Amino acid sequence: MTNARNIAVQILKQVLCSKAYSNIILSMYLNRENLNAKDRGLVTEIVYGTLKYKYTIDNILAVFIKSNLEKMDADILNILRMSIYQLKYLDKIPEFAVVNEAVEISKKRSVKLSRLVNGVLRNYLRNKEHLPCEYKNNIIDRLSFEYSFLPWMTKLIITQYGESAGKKILKNSNEIPKITVRVNNLKTEYGKVWNELIENGYDVERGTICKEAIIIKRGSNVEFNPLFKKGYITVQDESAMLVADIMDVEENMTLLDLCSAPGGKSCHMAELMKNTGKVYSYDLHEKKLELVRENADRLGIKNIICSRMNAEIYVEELRNTADRVLIDVPCSGLGIIRKKPEIKWNKDERSMNNLIKVQRNIMMNASKYVKPGGKLIYSSCTLNKRENGENVNWFIDKNPQFKLEKLDLGDLKNIIYHREGYITILPDDNMDGFFIAKMMRFR
Repeated sequence: MTNARNIAVQILKQVLCSKAYSNIILSMYLNRENLNAKDRGLVTEIVYGTLKYKYTIDNILAVFIKSNLEKMDADILNILRMSIYQLKYLDKIPEFAVVNEAVEISKKRSVKLSRLVNGVLRNYLRNKEHLPCEYKNNIIDRLSFEYSFLPWMTKLIITQYGESAGKKILKNSNEIPKITVRVNNLKTEYGKVWNELIENGYDVERGTICKEAIIIKRGSNVEFNPLFKKGYITVQDESAMLVADIMDVEENMTLLDLCSAPGGKSCHMAELMKNTGKVYSYDLHEKKLELVRENADRLGIKNIICSRMNAEIYVEELRNTADRVLIDVPCSGLGIIRKKPEIKWNKDERSMNNLIKVQRNIMMNASKYVKPGGKLIYSSCTLNKRENGENVNWFIDKNPQFKLEKLDLGDLKNIIYHREGYITILPDDNMDGFFIAKMMRFR
């Protein structure tokens, strides 16, 4: 157990101090370290749980530590954070075990600081029922503490979606996401994959809305399964699957994906065209394009062409060349916090506002690549309306040759149908938060 918690401390330091992506760094450590299944589960739970509830945990620690938390030794602070997480949010681990383990791993760093850790945790246990930080009069402060969001982010969500829907967004952003896979119809059939997953001990259910989707409710890491390695399935959230599904893709089309890495949507478009036509997948970083190529190779896709490109810079050679252009724009990611909880702490209002200019530049360039009669698809994994509907409305006002097409995906409680025609998908049990707009160029 001590080794598992030591690894959790190292991962938290990488994410919170060095801005590493939690999913990538966690996967790296779990693949590198020799841990049994129980310890792998513990590391994952502690890392994601501590990241999710960092704001609440830091408010609790501030009651017992009078100095500035950010000036503390990073490892000791993260040991305290993950210990408070276990004591407050987990009930399977005995309190004495959490405290003892925290003290032991602290001693390896500083005997003196291990006494601080012991004192803070025992003080918390004595006073946990009557913490002054839990009593908030202001609704924004109260929700921020309950769901562990920075107040500015809580305010943004409540202001844009209202208190009832906003609280659901905050709550669902802390839920543990299920894994969803997309069946690759180039190589296999849905029923065969379904049956094999069940035979392999997976608890599965059909996707909420996408015909290629299978939701993994329980089971081992699907990326180690032969079905994944053979390219019969790929991991992709249903919200992201919807993008290719609504593009009205036909065989032998020319498609551009301007912000393509890691390639899930490019590969889905290629599959829908049955390996005909061309999918030109672009990204700013060559390393990320390698992920697109790897995914395409694994899935048996032959019609994807990868090239490095900055989507903010106009390319005359692409003018009027594409039947469909997808821009899954860089965004604040507020719809995928449940998968990348560090988004809560890595974003600020200024950086979000700066993204809007980038998104609009990309949209203006992308629009010039669409043939008359072709379609431009704008998507993002954020819930911030300024990055979504307001951007699209701005674009339509400036480009009368485009008009929005109404999207209709049926009666789902987590989909908001806007009168303009685009949709917002709210995070729920099975789907990430997402935004999709489809625009046709008619001249």
